[in-house]
Amino acid sequence: MKQLKNTIIAVILLLTVFSNCQSNQETRKPISHASGTFMRQSVDRNKKLIAGEEAEIARVIRQNKKNKFIASSKGFWYSYATVNLKDTVTPKKGDVALFDYEVKDLKGRVIYSKSQLGPQTYFVDKQNIMTGLREGIKIMHRKEKVNFLFTSHTGYGYHGDNNKIGTNKPLLCVVTLRDFMSEANYDQKMKAEANPVTKTDNDSLN
Repeated sequence: MKQLKNTIIAVILLLTVFSNCQSNQETRKPISHASGTFMRQSVDRNKKLIAGEEAEIARVIRQNKKNKFIASSKGFWYSYATVNLKDTVTPKKGDVALFDYEVKDLKGRVIYSKSQLGPQTYFVDKQNIMTGLREGIKIMHRKEKVNFLFTSHTGYGYHGDNNKIGTNKPLLCVVTLRDFMSEANYDQKMKAEANPVTKTDNDSLN
């Protein structure tokens, strides 16, 4: 009888331990925040953000009637300050673009001047630059100067540039494409500049 009692007590203890283990496992389950509702809310917020920025850009375009802005299929707007009608070629992947630019806010206040940024060398589609600038350069001809209006998602996005450009800031970028060439020609140019040919006079003996 005593042995039966001990067996019953042991079974009860095991069941209690098992129940506690199950309870602990259930409380440790991670809570998923990537639910359908959360994702829909995130998408809605992004849509409202982009719509607000596009409304800001539309106001800028209306206020600058002298400049004819063109809507790009890549999600930005641009107008020409200097046009090159003679050339037909534009930079493509495999080229190196040499350009200058400055960055302003939509009120025209300079964030980064051309002198601050300095001359730019860009290996087309092979370097990580802002989306709008990457696509904008590919529609330019040599010696052209173009005003680009970028929403934040074609600019520096949510994080900004961790310096002067804050979160979700639409931008005005003024870009001058000085020149572009194939990577092979660029390499030759760099080698020639690094090792200039020294001109010597051919002395003759009289």
